[in-house]
Amino acid sequence: MKRHLLTGQTVATGICILSLVGFLFSPLAIKAQTWSITFDGVGTFSSPRVTDLNGDGVGDVIVGAGREEFQWCDSAVVALDGRNGRMLWRVKSIDQIFGSASLKDLNGDGVMDVVIGGRSAELKAINGATGKLIWKFNRKKGARKWYNFYNPQFIKDQDGDGMEDILVSNGGDVLAPPYDPNRPPGNLLVLSSRDGSLLAKAQMPDGKETYMSVAALPLPDSDDYLIAFGTGGETIGGNLFVCKLSDVLRGDLSGALHLDSSATKGYIGPPVWIDINGDGHHDLVANAVEGKLLAFDGVTFKPLWSVKVPNTEAYSSIAPGYFTGDDVPDFFVSYAIGVWPNLDWSKQIMVNGANGKIEYIDSLGYYQTSTPVVIDVDGDGYEEAILSVNSHVYDEFNRRTLQNLLVVIDFRTKSVTQLTERAIGANISSTPWIGDMDGDGMLDVVYCHGTNPRKSYTFDGMRISRVATGIPIRSPIKWGSYMGSKYDGIYPTSEPAPRKVAQ
Repeated sequence: MKRHLLTGQTVATGICILSLVGFLFSPLAIKAQTWSITFDGVGTFSSPRVTDLNGDGVGDVIVGAGREEFQWCDSAVVALDGRNGRMLWRVKSIDQIFGSASLKDLNGDGVMDVVIGGRSAELKAINGATGKLIWKFNRKKGARKWYNFYNPQFIKDQDGDGMEDILVSNGGDVLAPPYDPNRPPGNLLVLSSRDGSLLAKAQMPDGKETYMSVAALPLPDSDDYLIAFGTGGETIGGNLFVCKLSDVLRGDLSGALHLDSSATKGYIGPPVWIDINGDGHHDLVANAVEGKLLAFDGVTFKPLWSVKVPNTEAYSSIAPGYFTGDDVPDFFVSYAIGVWPNLDWSKQIMVNGANGKIEYIDSLGYYQTSTPVVIDVDGDGYEEAILSVNSHVYDEFNRRTLQNLLVVIDFRTKSVTQLTERAIGANISSTPWIGDMDGDGMLDVVYCHGTNPRKSYTFDGMRISRVATGIPIRSPIKWGSYMGSKYDGIYPTSEPAPRKVAQ
């Protein structure tokens, strides 16, 4: 079976060409449940989440959306029937809902409810069965000024009502000029999941803004958590920290453990808690915006290794997987080449988790901040990465058309294979979801992209697609969505590494 080989070429005029040769996934691999739904007048930075909302045994799709900044939208959160893409419900918002949903049954009806946030201090809890609002964060209460909400995490009950509560970061003043260091500090918040009320608030220990979704690791035999968080942004330096939930509840992060600093850039993409030194404890792997991948021991928090990719910036998260053939997870990341806001082409690296050595380098597609997902596609016992790729195609009049597709990267064979058809438009930051939506044991893929053929950063149309393939799922998918298959930034350690197949 021949593979699609995908190569990127840049010529002096800046025209970039993606050439595809051969054919791996035939149309016969695509089943009847495949669908695509287009929404006019909106766009998305959100990554799809999947859970059965209507009780038909098939996972349904939840995505955040919006219009331009500060614009009201009647479809800021949408839920789609996983069978056919039909809208189940939609929820309005005063501004973009750029976050990705966290799921928890808040009202006891047996259906997962949705907690999701975005700009202008929008954070909502939504009844998953009906789309009715359960609560929204009261951004007008008190004299505080609130900013963006990032992806929330559920933690153990803090207010004694028997329900898990919410840990979430809030920060980022959109009105601050890009290079102005005088910015309001971000905060970590603990909220009641019953009504969204504020239980605790702790300011960033360095007084800086934050754009990072936190990853909270439960401590064994304890009610406490280790929380990884970062500060700084595209043009403002920042720091990477670890604190405990008890610090947040006390309202004081001054004792947070400082891990790393960057003078001119911050830490934005969510980190990963994952054991890479075999001691049974989760270590921490994180991206710095300045194009640096960092690994820290999860007990001592001393550096294990670091990798710097010159002339790149990192706004995405990290995709862990077993790529190199040993029993230590490895890491695949996609960085943007250039300096914000002048970011153009992308560069990808795969790093050996055991020693920090770069094992694979590529340069696929134009700038986007979505994160790869991971699965063993071909059953050889080595996992592959699925990556969203943006390309530009020019006609004879030098008119550009944007296109988006998903590709599979096989690190063992060093090959890149087309997974989805090319579609008009570009994807800026939506990470695909992969898994089994209908229980048939075959791979389903849900992904989003814009529909404007000329501009990538727009909110004038988006497309949400489900691709139901004939590719069998041979081992548990651990990293099948943004921040992992459980949406929490924790790489599970209960299942062994994939077993290698003799070649």
